[in-house]
Amino acid sequence: MTNLNIGMVGYKFMGKAHSNAYRALPMFFPDRITPTMKVICGRNTEAVSAAAEQFGWAEYTSDWKALVSRDDIDLIDINAPSNAHKEIAVAAASAGKHLYCEKPLALSLEDSRDMLDAAERAGVKHMVGFNYRFAPAVMLAKRLIDEGRLGDIYHFRAWFLQDWLVDPDFPLAWRLQKEIAGSGAHGDLGAHLIDMAHYLIGDITEVIGMSETFIKERPLPEETGGLSATSGNQAETGLVTVDDATLFLARFGNGALGSFEATRFATGHRSTNSFEINGSKGSVIFDFERMNELQVYFKDDKDDVQGFRRVMATDPAHAYSGVWWPAGHPIGYEHTFTHAFVEFLDAIEQDRQPVPNFNDGVKCQQVLEAVELSVQERKWIDVASL
Repeated sequence: MTNLNIGMVGYKFMGKAHSNAYRALPMFFPDRITPTMKVICGRNTEAVSAAAEQFGWAEYTSDWKALVSRDDIDLIDINAPSNAHKEIAVAAASAGKHLYCEKPLALSLEDSRDMLDAAERAGVKHMVGFNYRFAPAVMLAKRLIDEGRLGDIYHFRAWFLQDWLVDPDFPLAWRLQKEIAGSGAHGDLGAHLIDMAHYLIGDITEVIGMSETFIKERPLPEETGGLSATSGNQAETGLVTVDDATLFLARFGNGALGSFEATRFATGHRSTNSFEINGSKGSVIFDFERMNELQVYFKDDKDDVQGFRRVMATDPAHAYSGVWWPAGHPIGYEHTFTHAFVEFLDAIEQDRQPVPNFNDGVKCQQVLEAVELSVQERKWIDVASL
């Protein structure tokens, strides 16, 4: 296969990010399968038409069912709100389409397992949108762990801090409604932290958590996106049915301990997505706001030069970096999506499942629900019991 026709459902924040990634692939990764941006789909015909023109899609439609049944579509990219993921993915798999789906995979663990089952029965390739794995500095951290250069891993602590909901007059966007989003900061931000932990450290076996919704009601929106909304009548309000912040502790199968914090109420933090890993031989610290850097400490450095060093993951020695710009020139958020799609295209060409795939999405969902159950029951939960 030399060409892959893409049908994409969704056209807002993630729709733009995915479109940008598809457009970059032929220029920077010309030896891969070429993705053709065939059809973009959304419920609002006027808005999706404008997105098609702006993003560079050949066609647009408001009927996803017609889209997934088309013979000239090879892959369905799902970045619509979470409540739409399962129905679209199951139908697309049944039609023999490869699947790329944004996280969290579904509204529930049961639904995510149904999606995985449908994809496996159909024999299609499937991938879930944990794009932060594909930052070269994160991949350096993974390599240091896998090569044993950090030794035995003792601690993984991670935090994803935002502040876009601190204003109590911010309207009730769909991400604040459980029936659409599934959960709040926990499923939106915490899902990335959980997947990062699985990727770098291994399986999470046991959790205990707490969560809070600080603003219980918000003005009903006149118009809403995932991260934006405009107010309608300020006198009319609706209930916020998801968490504003969730924190939890975890044990890993390899004996490491973990702590996780996801919040949309960390005033001053626009998008602080960070982790620190401590091992017997060294440590690493990553902050996505400085995504080209990894702070690295090795215990066996001589005493007079011991300390965290800043490693710029922008040279050809680091994953994907040699493809973009000359050494030392930074890349950005958008590049993580391009790298993810490189992995997907390679997997299709090599006839293997990409990583992360729906199995990883299910594992993440399992931890998300274990934490929610822990919050409800105020006790440790065995993840494998779900």
